[in-house]
Amino acid sequence: MNRFIIAMAMLMGLCLQSASADRPLLPSYRIVGYYGNFESSRMGVLGEYPPDQMLKMLSREVHRWSEADPKTPVIPAIEYIAVVAQGHAGEDGKYRSRMPDSQIEKALSLASEVNGLVILDIQIGLSDVQSEIPRLAQYLALPNVMLALDPEFAMPKGSVPGERIGSMDAREINYAINFLTEIVRKHNLPPKVLIIHRFTEHMVTNHRDIIPTSEIQVVMDMDGWGSQARKLNTYREFIAPESVQYTGVKLFYHEDLKEPGPGLFTPAEILRFKPVPLFILYQ
Repeated sequence: MNRFIIAMAMLMGLCLQSASADRPLLPSYRIVGYYGNFESSRMGVLGEYPPDQMLKMLSREVHRWSEADPKTPVIPAIEYIAVVAQGHAGEDGKYRSRMPDSQIEKALSLASEVNGLVILDIQIGLSDVQSEIPRLAQYLALPNVMLALDPEFAMPKGSVPGERIGSMDAREINYAINFLTEIVRKHNLPPKVLIIHRFTEHMVTNHRDIIPTSEIQVVMDMDGWGSQARKLNTYREFIAPESVQYTGVKLFYHEDLKEPGPGLFTPAEILRFKPVPLFILYQ
């Protein structure tokens, strides 16, 4: 573990000490995050705006949520796509690109400025979780680093990311849960959160077989863009009935406005969802 990561581990431990101690973040707290990749302005807020502006925007969203639900403290988050699905095979034919450590460390530095979490997002392409998650172990060993899986880009053999919607089975999700559980136990960390992005029925299969542990909390997050009516229907059909533990909602600053309607959901409107989401992500 390099000096930067050691320093960040000490800092992040102090940042989270008052927020979580040894108890789980959920349901006592709500996580409000920004999503993307620093190298792309098309993949989300993280790459669309300069870092200082992005952090100010995130802080405003955190404040809005704090005002809408004063009883639930809000923790900001940076969800960085550490493994990016791509349309070309690459040297190993896996249709994914692994981001350099310098970019992950940039996410850690930015999160430290707002005393927040880092969520490392994985789009495996034609790779698999068993190959991608262990490469991030040194970062997942930090107390404020969580993990997200993106089944949309988990492709069967012969498929290319972006040409069809992928899928992930409970078996793969349980691998992630068990891997994180071992990290928490080994390093005596507070419980971690695992986010699973989803917007169709078949993106996650055998959800009843997903087995959280006392060390890992599972959030089923409603991904996918569209009007309020479309997103609410997705939430009711594919997220609420198969939440596993907790639910989340992703909001798209641009894409959600492409269909006619009243615009993005406000915090007050989302607080009327059943169950009430404890994870909010803006892209």
